[in-house]
Formats: sequence, structure tokens, C-alpha cells
Amino acid sequence: MKRYSCVMARVATLATLATMVTMATSMTACLGDGGTTSESDTPDSLADDGGDVAATDTNEGDLASVDAFEVDADKDTHDSAVEDTRVADTGPDSSVDDTVADTQLVDTAVADTTVVDTAVEDTADTVADIPVESLPKFSFFVTSYEAMIRLSGSNNGFGGDLRFGEETGLAGADKICTTIAEDEMPGAGQKIWHAYLSVKDDGTGASVNAIDRIGTGPWYDRNARLVAQDKTGLTTTRPNGDAAIKNDLPNERGESQKNQPGSNGQGTADNHDILTGSNAQGRLDSNTASNTCNNWTSTTVAGRPRLGHSWPAQSGQGWQTAHQAAGCAAVVNLIQNGPGSQGCSGVGCGGGYGAIYCFAETP
Repeated sequence: MKRYSCVMARVATLATLATMVTMATSMTACLGDGGTTSESDTPDSLADDGGDVAATDTNEGDLASVDAFEVDADKDTHDSAVEDTRVADTGPDSSVDDTVADTQLVDTAVADTTVVDTAVEDTADTVADIPVESLPKFSFFVTSYEAMIRLSGSNNGFGGDLRFGEETGLAGADKICTTIAEDEMPGAGQKIWHAYLSVKDDGTGASVNAIDRIGTGPWYDRNARLVAQDKTGLTTTRPNGDAAIKNDLPNERGESQKNQPGSNGQGTADNHDILTGSNAQGRLDSNTASNTCNNWTSTTVAGRPRLGHSWPAQSGQGWQTAHQAAGCAAVVNLIQNGPGSQGCSGVGCGGGYGAIYCFAETP
């Protein structure tokens, strides 16, 4: 807007100058034709410095000087305008050339203004928010293996450190959720997304329960299938939602987690371990910080965070709490081998890759 105002002020100033120069030229012609002006009328400063200047030229220079002086009184309006008028002192030919140049500059300024307006409109279209209410229902997902590997930049995923460039684990995990949601459905990133995680210390010294972070519901998967109507529908072994997904909570693409490809083909990936740090009521499971990998900021602490199962198994049925992870290290294990290697100490040892649940406050 500032540039627009400056351009329009310059357009107005230059248009006025063009008119004034034209008037000065006309007046000079009239005086020259009348033959009434003598060299005695020449200002001393001009007579001393340029005795060979003709009377008509001197008169025109005098008029041009008055013209420049009048414009100079308005210097605060635009300094560059004063500089444009001073070239009139060089003579009638220069005045004409200057008028043409100023006219061209006016045209250019107008054209520039049009470009500015168009650029603003184009930018507005680019950054315009897509109305959330126009989006399909989408407010829940399990972060997919592919998304976690891509965002972490590691084939082992994030492990227990979910900061993702933020100061706290919760803030980073929320950013992970928002990023994945926007990548899957443009516009969905406008919603307020939260990772379903509990912590002993959120960065201010306060503990946080996962169930308190996600709004009031309802929540739907990528294919608009109901996950749960409200919080009560989440505080059961399996979410009280659509029968097609309650025992196989889907990823951001709306795909079955259980049917993801594994080492023995489609549907053989053991990927159901999901980080929560929560009990069956969605509340902080342990007051020991290491059991949330130091509030989801560490891959080295010797903690054992609580996991839920996106699909039930012999080792646990609950979607929020099934068993503890072997540790906080970044580990991916998608092979069906029970609790995994006895020497494993990572989040994915028992069948997973450190996935999290994501909920949006808006359905």
C-alpha cells in the first residue's frame, strides 16, 4: 500500500509539472513574438555568467527559474519532482524533451501501479485460506511409516525425541501432525492439531494429559468415518466409532495400518505400537519423566514409554495403553517377532516405528 501511495503521488506531481512546463513554453513564445523584452530585464546573475545568451533565451530561462522555484516550494511533496523541473533551465528544446520524458514517466508509473495491484491480488489468491468448513471431515489419523521417515530425515524415525525443531516435545509432535495433515489434504493444516501424548512437564512445569489436548469431538478419519463422537467414546478399550476402523485405526491416507506391506508381503507389517505415555483414561501414565522419554525430547534416556495399539494383538488390546516400549531410541521393527530382540532398546522394538495419534479440534 505504501508503494501504491508513493506511485500515485508521483503520477499527480508529474502531470502537474508537464502542464507547467507547457505553459512556460507558450509564454516564452508569446514574449519572443512581442519583442518587448530587452537585455536590461536580464537578471544580473544570468547576465554576468552568460553574456552571449539571447534575450529570448534569457527570458525563457527566467520563466523556467520561476517555474522551478515554485515547484521547489513544494519540495516536501516529492524531492525528485524538483530535480525534474530544474532541467528546464537549459533552454526551450530541453523543456520540450523534458515534457515528453515526464509524460512517458507518467505512463510508466501508471503501468507500474497496475502491476502492483495485480501482484497484490495474485498474492492474496495464493495465501488465501481455504475455508475449513468447506473441507471434508478429517480430524484423526495414525502417522504413517512413510511420513515419519520423511519428516525425521532418518530411516529409524524420530524415536522418543519429537521436538521437530520446536522447543518442547509436545509442540514438535503437534507440528508433525499439522504438517502431515496439510500434506495429505491441503487446507487441513489450518485446523488445530494435537498429538495424543501425555507429559510430566510441558515446558512450564505442568503435567499434561493427552485426553485434555484434543477438543471435544467428534473425530473422523481421512475417509470421513467416525472414530469417536466424544471423549467418552475414547475411554474404552477400542474407540467407540465406525466398526470398520475401530479395530484398525487408519493412517493419514485413510488406509488400514494392519494391511501395510511388510517383509512377507502386503498385510504382514507389525506396526501397531503407538506412543501415548497415557493410561486407559488418556491420562499421564507415569510421573517418571524418563517414561515419556523426558517429555518426548530424548532418544538416549533409559525410559520405557507407554504404548497403545492401533490394532489389537495378543500383547495388548487397548488403543491408548497396551504395554511399555523397550526404550526411547529411534528404532524401526516391522517384523512379527513378539517383543523384538532382547537387546533392542527403542520405541519400535515390539512392532512399530514410533508412530503417534493425531487429533484435530475441528471435525
